Amino acid sequence: MAQTTKDVYLLKTNEQQFINKPLKDLLKEIKPEIKVGYGTIGEGHQYFSFKFRTLKDWGKNQGNWEDRVTIYVYVKEPIDWQSKNRPKGKEMIWTKEDAAKYGNLTVGLIKVYIQPKE
Repeated sequence: MAQTTKDVYLLKTNEQQFINKPLKDLLKEIKPEIKVGYGTIGEGHQYFSFKFRTLKDWGKNQGNWEDRVTIYVYVKEPIDWQSKNRPKGKEMIWTKEDAAKYGNLTVGLIKVYIQPKE
């Protein structure tokens, strides 16, 4: 579905086909490489944030505008994500192991944020 970062908005448009389904179903539809991904646990909500530029590029405000998009995927179960337990310097790098570990969590909501041009 999302062949490029320009297509990521289609995930929100077609959100209903992912709601109450495993996260792994949604991840299969994202073809651009997720460069940054991490879980957040807040009071009453938990979600993953996926970005298509490295943190270094974000910090320097570099890269294609089309890649300046973030997908927020809220899940229904608690996320066991602790940066202190992740490899040093790679705390926010999404891996295949993460996709396998969290793939069965249930999608509750999808948000797409595109960084506006300055």
